[in-house]
Order: sequence, then structure tokens, then C-alpha cells
Amino acid sequence: MSAASALPLEELVAEAQRVLAICNACRYCEGYCAVFPALERRLEFDAADVHYLANLCHDCGACLDACQYAPPHEFALDFPAVMARVRAETYRKHAWPAALRGAFARNGVVVGTCVAASLAGAFGLIVARAGPERFLSAWSDAQGSFYALVPHGMLASVFGALFVFVLLALAVGFARFWRGTGERAGGLLAPRASGSAAHDALTLRYLDGGGDGCPYPDAKPSFARRRFHHLTFYGFLLCFAATCVAAVDHYALGWKAPYPFLSLPVLLGTAGGAGLVAGPLGLLRLKALRDPARADRPATAMDVAFLLLLLATALTGLALLALRETRAMGAALAIHLAMVFALFATLPYGKLVHAVYRFAALARYHLERDRPPPAVAPE
Repeated sequence: MSAASALPLEELVAEAQRVLAICNACRYCEGYCAVFPALERRLEFDAADVHYLANLCHDCGACLDACQYAPPHEFALDFPAVMARVRAETYRKHAWPAALRGAFARNGVVVGTCVAASLAGAFGLIVARAGPERFLSAWSDAQGSFYALVPHGMLASVFGALFVFVLLALAVGFARFWRGTGERAGGLLAPRASGSAAHDALTLRYLDGGGDGCPYPDAKPSFARRRFHHLTFYGFLLCFAATCVAAVDHYALGWKAPYPFLSLPVLLGTAGGAGLVAGPLGLLRLKALRDPARADRPATAMDVAFLLLLLATALTGLALLALRETRAMGAALAIHLAMVFALFATLPYGKLVHAVYRFAALARYHLERDRPPPAVAPE
């Protein structure tokens, strides 16, 4: 673990400025990712530059393996670790509401507490509303299956309100970060900037280590990390698409849930759930194999908490699908609803926020590429 992990904020920024200045003088790694062409446009790095470049970094590790100034050299450059620590400070700085900023520093505890509270709340509310006998009974699809215990309207109102809060929290953080970079809001409307940023994000372009793959979890280049990220990300999107299709079916077409196993919402949700099992399991395995000395401990803890919650949500969703007409359905429903609630309640204060800030950083990178290089005054 890098010594940067133990630095207070002001010293961390100073350390990042030192690392960026040395990298800017060397420029050996300019072909690895977008960070190095972006830093080469600068002669000095203020705090806003440090935050921007840190969120542009994808933590692939290729630069660390190539660096001639990495430990045990006296310069002791560990670029990925310093950038990871700065990203964590960025998340805290821009979090909304401000009272919840501390959730990033204690993410594992926050996630665990939220899961426990959600489980207690889900079991308590469902049993109190339906009664123990109904909770332990089997309900066919014709009888409404899990909607025999919890009305659709109640689920829609609770999770709809939570979803709006999550969107608001992420949007405020995005706006604060974008404003902090010095860019105008209208810059996001530039098709090249937003389109190129979306392409880079959706393809995980910069998780290729310059073309040969990430040296992750060890020094041997591999595309495994990018593949597992894709399974996780697109699995999440498929589950979200299943929810959207189900909403259209319910409110626009009048088709009431639960839906048949071969219906579009169930097929999309099942495929998404499979991706959210395979992707997080693969990423967790890579993290377990990674040398602890190359990892930032707080960032790793936040990653693991998020991946475990995604995995639990997917597994309980698939279990609920299999058990929805059995006597075990009530327990499976309570557990799955608790996992979904805990996942969304902690989204703005956990690993997912990296996608928000990284998209903003990529958009700024493409805006900069369309501008002439800054002029350098003659000596």
C-alpha cells in the first residue's frame, strides 16, 4: 500500500502534484491512457487539475510496471495509488448531502449497517402487513405471487422515491465536480465531447493497458478485468432495462405482474442477474489475487463492499424468481427487497460514483483535445 494513503488532504494534493510533475518531465507512459496526454498539456497542476486527472485514471497499473522511478527508486512514484487516494477525496468533497460525506471513509460499515437495517425492515413490514400465516404460504402467479404480500403500488412508491434521491445525489455530485474543473455547463452539450466520453466509458477503452491489457492482478497483461467489468456493468443495465420494460407493461399496457418466465422483463432480468453474478465474482477473485502492496486499502474495501452487495442482489433476485410460487417465497422476497434497498441507498456513497466522475473527466478530456495546446512563453 502506498504511503500516500496515510497523508492528510493538503499533503496528498502536494504529493500528487510532485508525482504529476515528474511524470510530465518523463513522458514515457503517454501511450497508456488518456491521463498522460492530458497532463502533458499542463506545466503546473492546481488542485482542480489534480482532481480531474485522478478521475481520468482507470487504475490499470500499466504505468507503475513501466515506471523507472517506482519504488525502490528514491522518487518512489506510485502513480495509481496516489490517483486512487485523490479520487476518494474527490468523492467526499462533492458528495450530497454534505452530512453523508463520511460514508465514503466508513463504506464497509455503512453498507453492512444498511443491509442489516434493510433486512429487519423488510421482514418486519412484510410480516406485519401480511401476517405470519400468509407470509409462510405459497402463492401462485394467478394469485399474484409476491404481490399477494406486498402491493405493487407500495413497492413502486418506496423504490421510486429512493431512485429519485439517488439520481439527485449523483447529479449534484456531477455538477459540483464539473464546475470545479472550470468547464462551462454547455460543454457537455458538445456532441464530440459527450459522444466520445460515452464511447470510452461503454467500451472501457482505457482498461487495455495501452493495448496489451491491464497488468492486473499481477504484472502479466490481461483483459480479464475489462471483461468482468463489462459483465457487471451491462448486467446492471439489463436489470434496469427489465424494470423499465415492466413499468411500461404495467402502466401503459395494463399487463400486471408477475410476468411469465419467457416474458421480456423476466428474460432481461435473468440475463442481467447472470451478468451480476459472473462479473462481481470475477472482479472479487482478481482483487483477492492482487498483491496487497499494489492496492489502496480504503479503495479496495469500498470496491469489495459494492461488489458483494451487487452479488447479493443478483443471487437473491434469481432465488426469488425460482421460489416465487413456493412457501419460501416470503423470505426470499424480504431478503431480495432488502438487498435492493441497501444497494440503492448506498449507491451515491460507494464505488458506483467513480462512473459519474470518470465520465465527466472523459468529457473534459475530449473537450481539451479540440482546443489548441496552451501557448508556452519564449525564454
